[in-house]
Amino acid sequence: MEDYNKIIESLGVRFIKARNIKVLKPFKLENYYDVENTIILIHRGEIVIDSTQERVGSGDILFIPANRQVSFTYGEKAPSINYEEFMENNAGFYEMNKVVTPDKIDGDNYTYVTFEAKVFDSVNFFSSLDIPAFVIPAHSTLTSHITEIVKENISSEPGRDRIIKNNTERIAIEVLRFILQKRLFVEQLATNSTYFKDPRLINIFAYIKENLGGDLSNKVLASVAQVSEDYVGQYFKMLTSINPQDYIEYQRMEAAVSLLRTTKKSIRDIGREVGYKDTAYFCRRFKMMFGIPAGKMRRRESLMNL
Repeated sequence: MEDYNKIIESLGVRFIKARNIKVLKPFKLENYYDVENTIILIHRGEIVIDSTQERVGSGDILFIPANRQVSFTYGEKAPSINYEEFMENNAGFYEMNKVVTPDKIDGDNYTYVTFEAKVFDSVNFFSSLDIPAFVIPAHSTLTSHITEIVKENISSEPGRDRIIKNNTERIAIEVLRFILQKRLFVEQLATNSTYFKDPRLINIFAYIKENLGGDLSNKVLASVAQVSEDYVGQYFKMLTSINPQDYIEYQRMEAAVSLLRTTKKSIRDIGREVGYKDTAYFCRRFKMMFGIPAGKMRRRESLMNL
């Protein structure tokens, strides 16, 4: 248990956004994907995870780890729509509600919160477990934190940001506790508790984060970790179950999404800033990873933040 406490202590948890959503008509969303963790609390209605047919009913919670693709259906007799189409034509499927108490919303509705949880401010923790989306049955503690975040998010009271931060951290801890209590993905957790203590790997994580736009070849990473160039890829994959260049691409794409969300920089400049000299190649890789073009990701963010 001490190892898990060390992981929790190393976690940097950051709130991204939260919304109450009213469902206007059923929909089947294919290949939802985000670079942050998403937690969805169902107030009224039902979500079915397509891959497992698990049902998330009223009062239940769906947790989708960062960088994990999932298809799900809300309601019955739902038309199928891919993620890109959904971002273009979502107005007919749902609307956002700025209300404190979701039970005041008529019809099917849910609340979602997205948040970042990174070890050493570098590695998406839940994503690193290589786990699928999963259901958390009615959980009063999580429900309380989720609803408190939304309440504070639409207020202007003193201490708002601190309360949101504290509740977001509690969500991350409660999800981890649920994983441990139900013995879900315990082998992956045990593996992570080992490699997150390896100083050479931590140095690689930190170097990648600080040099996303630069040379991140295996030769450079080998120098950072003080191992041979021939061995560094094997070493990295042995500890993380992913090769370093794939990890680097995930980090670059996460940074690109953050820049799309928070700046007005051109897609060309964003691509270059995160390490892609060829804008066309950056755009192809971005769409392959997220299912939508970079320009539509920016539009999606503007819509979601209304």
